[in-house]
Amino acid sequence: MTDLAQAALSPVVDAAARRRGLALVALAAIVWSTGGLIVRSLEAADVWTTVFWRGVFAALFLVAFIVVRDRGRAVLLFRTMGRPGVIVGVCFASASIAFIVALSLTSVANTLIILSTAPLIAALLGRVVLGERVRARSWLAMLAALAGIALMASGSVGSGSLIGDLFALVIAVSLAVATVTIRKYRDVRMTPAACLAAVLTALLAVPLASPLAVTGGDFGLLFLFGAVQLGTGLALFTTGARLAPTAEVALLSVLETILGPIWVWAILGEHPGGRALLGGGIVLAALAIHSLLDLRRARPILPAI
Repeated sequence: MTDLAQAALSPVVDAAARRRGLALVALAAIVWSTGGLIVRSLEAADVWTTVFWRGVFAALFLVAFIVVRDRGRAVLLFRTMGRPGVIVGVCFASASIAFIVALSLTSVANTLIILSTAPLIAALLGRVVLGERVRARSWLAMLAALAGIALMASGSVGSGSLIGDLFALVIAVSLAVATVTIRKYRDVRMTPAACLAAVLTALLAVPLASPLAVTGGDFGLLFLFGAVQLGTGLALFTTGARLAPTAEVALLSVLETILGPIWVWAILGEHPGGRALLGGGIVLAALAIHSLLDLRRARPILPAI
């Protein structure tokens, strides 16, 4: 194939890879959104025991996934993930632990609103670190998502603490840094980094957990929580995030926050309230319009600096 033909095909290849990446990220967000439903279904497992077993099962799943997918290269992938992989692993572990701490110190509303700033932070970091331009419609969609989540949580805003709010900010910053790092080092397989995050989370939870004080029913749910909700979600996210612009990846991740209450409502019958439904509708509409505009006008990914 001539250089001219390759140049002509590259925008198509980039656009296809971008759409595939965003689809994987959206699927990861859908998988992650079942977390609230699983937690509400647990019978007796305390918070830190839940965190411990979730990390253990996620780590075991990810190790098995890497071994099956990459066969003899599994050990090499762990050894070559390098500093970028460690950064991503620490960021995911920090976000997971900070989420638990934030919910214990501040309101769910404050946590959700602060967490919803992650796309904005990621977009700014992506612009500075990667030189990725953020389109006007992406900024508008991010602002609409922030407004929608603020409306969802408006009924209980302010009933928290400054320290708890700071931990919520740690979640947003950690997720943004992880997203930018995955995108910058897109030639590095980051599934081992996700496995590292799960191991770190389990280790940090050990001192406060009671691993043996778990019922049979809870043990099955904790397996799903770790292997499926966290492990599969991380595998999908780390694969997809390297293929698409940082701002759009972070924006689609907001789906987790919106869909979580819907699962609880649909299966457990806990109505989220009118404001939550209206706010969620605003976010979903913003994401849908943004995605439809992209399908009509696919553009190549700008190269990272």
